[in-house]
Amino acid sequence: MSDVFEKCRSWKDYRIAKATGLYPYFRAIEESFGATEVQIEGRRVIMVGSNNYLGLSADPRVKEAAIKAVERYGTTCSGSRLLNGTLALHEELEQRLAKFLNRESALVISTGFQTNLALSSILGRHDIVFSDRANHASLVDGIRLSFATERKYRHNDLEHLEQLLQQAAEKEPKAGKIIITDGVFSMEGDLCDLPRIVELSKKYDARVMTDDAHSMGVLGEKGRGTSEYFGLEAETDLVMGTFSKSFASLGGVLAGPHDVINYMRHKSRSVIFSASMTPASIAAALKALEIIEAEPQRRARLLDIAEKMHNGFRAMGFDTGVSVTPVVPVHIGDQVKCFRFWKALHEAGVFANPVIPPAVEAGHALIRTSYMATHTDEQLDKVLDIFEQIGKKLDVIPQTRPSSYEKVRIARPGSTVRTNKASEKWAAASAGELAGDGFSLDQLSRMSSREVAGKLFDAVETLTWRAANLQPEDIRKLGQMPMKLWEKRANIPGMLLEKGANLFIRNGREDRS
Repeated sequence: MSDVFEKCRSWKDYRIAKATGLYPYFRAIEESFGATEVQIEGRRVIMVGSNNYLGLSADPRVKEAAIKAVERYGTTCSGSRLLNGTLALHEELEQRLAKFLNRESALVISTGFQTNLALSSILGRHDIVFSDRANHASLVDGIRLSFATERKYRHNDLEHLEQLLQQAAEKEPKAGKIIITDGVFSMEGDLCDLPRIVELSKKYDARVMTDDAHSMGVLGEKGRGTSEYFGLEAETDLVMGTFSKSFASLGGVLAGPHDVINYMRHKSRSVIFSASMTPASIAAALKALEIIEAEPQRRARLLDIAEKMHNGFRAMGFDTGVSVTPVVPVHIGDQVKCFRFWKALHEAGVFANPVIPPAVEAGHALIRTSYMATHTDEQLDKVLDIFEQIGKKLDVIPQTRPSSYEKVRIARPGSTVRTNKASEKWAAASAGELAGDGFSLDQLSRMSSREVAGKLFDAVETLTWRAANLQPEDIRKLGQMPMKLWEKRANIPGMLLEKGANLFIRNGREDRS
């Protein structure tokens, strides 16, 4: 008889990563020092892994607004918006956001993820959703929860999108159609090609929605996001934003035509069956909105910082890919080397985020950094210095800086920049063309007997992934050049050890601690 829990017991990745000291997740922050620095495990580190783009989570005005709301309303609404969970604050925030975003109406929901789940209420059996393959997981789930047909187009490939639209027009001419895309893609930091998307929407009679989680408060003259940046607010039907980033709070907003928003308000399960935003969260978002509107210099400073960090990394030889925003990804490639890079950063006083498959394509592991308007130049220079030291030590960048590099253009108001030029290696990794690098587990199984697997596991225990990462081309020379392999242990991608450790555990050497 099959046990539904068996998959949980047999899942090894967590134990492997913990055993090797390379587990990067669920790190508890013990204290925050103005948001740009935090304390983790007793160590004070510079935070470059937060989406607190304007630095408002530490702003005294925002904190005071949250405290006053708790004093007036208590800590929670204890119910859904439909019944007892609507405060005057909710309605004020919705009215202010509708005005800010130049929309007829707005609806605020308890989390950003739930906000995108609300989409399922307007997507029926006879509708087709055209979705970018790199869209956020909340959009993916919101579409899955609906009865609509989903057609995914390759990331930012608008020729592919047009092919899908044309097929739908020919085969299902009566279907309702909507194109849904991230405004700023959260891992690689590039923008959607909204001008072309709008052009196609008009040609094929489709609606358009942008998820502006990472652009609201950041892009455009007034900070209204992607559609303002491209001058296409009137042509974008729905816009979504989150409060957990620039708005220093928790929650999300959908804004658009009054009839559509009103329908969602009464039909969306994530609205009517979930407790509403807490008083503190609403008040914090309201105050943050007020600051966003009154202090455009914060956005200007943030974009200056983004340019400084992109070009600072590129001057050293790092590849920051296609990003044009304060999301600054640093390409590493190999998954285990990425974890080792993350750990070295943490030990040197920098908190950043390792991003591995399935969040990115295989062979495309990266360190995702993101910045706040409140970072100081001293902090940023320290981050760059630490990245350079570790990059050289792990052979991610050359020992000598390149004589030239491709300068980054930032998506500033008045420009129409969408992507930056990335290296061929970045492009190949982003397209999934490096997914086959290294040995497969099946190949390893054929190469190793139980006895050899046990001995190799002992070696892994001794060296750990921190000391040695074996690369396939070096493994092939093992018989003739074992010492050369040992000398190169710090430089070689770790895909083999990652898969090898799984093999060793499978052969009965599992540590269940």
